[in-house]
Amino acid sequence: MLIDTTDYLSWDAVEMARLVRTGEVCAGDLAETALALADALPGLNAVADRAPRAPDRPAPAGPLAGVPFAVKELLAWPGLPWTMGSRLLRDNPPPGLSPYAARLQEAGLDVLFSTTSSEFGLLGSTESALRGVTANPWRAGLSAGGSSGGSAALVSAGVVPMAHGNDGGGSLRVPASLTGILGFLPSRGRCAPAGPDVPGLPALVVEHCMSRTVRDSAHLLAATERTGPDAVHPPVGLVEGPDAARLRIGVLVPTLLGAEPEPAVRRELERAAGLCASLGHTVEEVGIPGVDGAALRDGFFTAAAQTMAEVAQMAAGALGRPPGPEELEPFTLELAEWAATLTPEHSAATERAFTAAARAYLRVFERCDVVLSPTLARVSWPVGHLSPAAGRETLVRRTEEAVGYTPVHNVAGCPAMSLPLGRHDGLPVGIHAAAAPGADRRLLALAHELEAAAPWAGVRPDTAWLARPA
Repeated sequence: MLIDTTDYLSWDAVEMARLVRTGEVCAGDLAETALALADALPGLNAVADRAPRAPDRPAPAGPLAGVPFAVKELLAWPGLPWTMGSRLLRDNPPPGLSPYAARLQEAGLDVLFSTTSSEFGLLGSTESALRGVTANPWRAGLSAGGSSGGSAALVSAGVVPMAHGNDGGGSLRVPASLTGILGFLPSRGRCAPAGPDVPGLPALVVEHCMSRTVRDSAHLLAATERTGPDAVHPPVGLVEGPDAARLRIGVLVPTLLGAEPEPAVRRELERAAGLCASLGHTVEEVGIPGVDGAALRDGFFTAAAQTMAEVAQMAAGALGRPPGPEELEPFTLELAEWAATLTPEHSAATERAFTAAARAYLRVFERCDVVLSPTLARVSWPVGHLSPAAGRETLVRRTEEAVGYTPVHNVAGCPAMSLPLGRHDGLPVGIHAAAAPGADRRLLALAHELEAAAPWAGVRPDTAWLARPA
């Protein structure tokens, strides 16, 4: 039975779990309502594949039992093809559950969909040859961001209260900023890893979610963080509200490549800093000396190229020929071809750049507890701006222009988050906050405080235009 849409949209995941636990709502009805909402918004194009529904499914168990959920198509899940957003893997069956996926399953989440991503999570816009363009529910023609754009769009549109994403340089926080929701990046190693430990770009990827409320993100983190002898950091546990301690908040204005944000973005950063000061925190502008933003950028794209070269090599073994434009997008092919020109020195330079950037960035936490900045240097960008067909050099330039704040946190292992605190011309503007590795509790407590001071969960896009195909 469908639930009243107004009621459904007013509940976050924690409330849905409570209603299921007390018997006030049936988990099947929540799922039916989420599926109907997804079907009613064909123009969103955020669902990659729909999970099979067994008629005799057992009653859900776990702290988030029965909550409708979606996983990004880069995460293997039973019953869903593991596509990685690529035509190359269109029919790739999922392997066994990864440790992180097992934690999601143990939490009791009802996975209804996989969600769209850029191919192999490479680009900051979700417009793939496999799936097409995922819409930003706030306005036609704008990118939903990437690579976790499908999950962000579903949460922003209200189809599910929260959804999985992962982040190797901003892939949770970028789409969260563009779609007006919370994107939280835990400390590296905090949660169960997505799979085996591997060097290079995959080692920077952290799993978590995007949500409308802070408590949803906090509850999922408590359910999925590693505890016991394999824990990398002391457990956070459940963070249920603000802390009494006042923080030293350093405000970072330019990107780590020295670019100034758009004036509208800077105004929203100043408003957020003023809000923090009004709550009693000490706020002052900081710089991050010693971070070579250009070397960091080059390192990310070098690592991505080498990873794609390995993918192309494995594909060639399966296909009996090198993969071509029927299997891989232009940008992916360009990266793989470029990787053939790289030498071992390029790999060594990448490692040096990552190590130096992490060391220099972490020094800022000797002077402050939290770094506040924009999530993105731009309010938004149009579909096509980061298209995989735009050309490698153009995509590198456009990515660095917009996404100059987020990548360093992955190499430094920091927890970080994009908060939907800003607005400009009817569009959301994300404000970014980061802390030292292991200080996830500090960030979640601050997020609770800012959410209470400037509530955002009820601010939603008008999705009527998505009821017809784009």
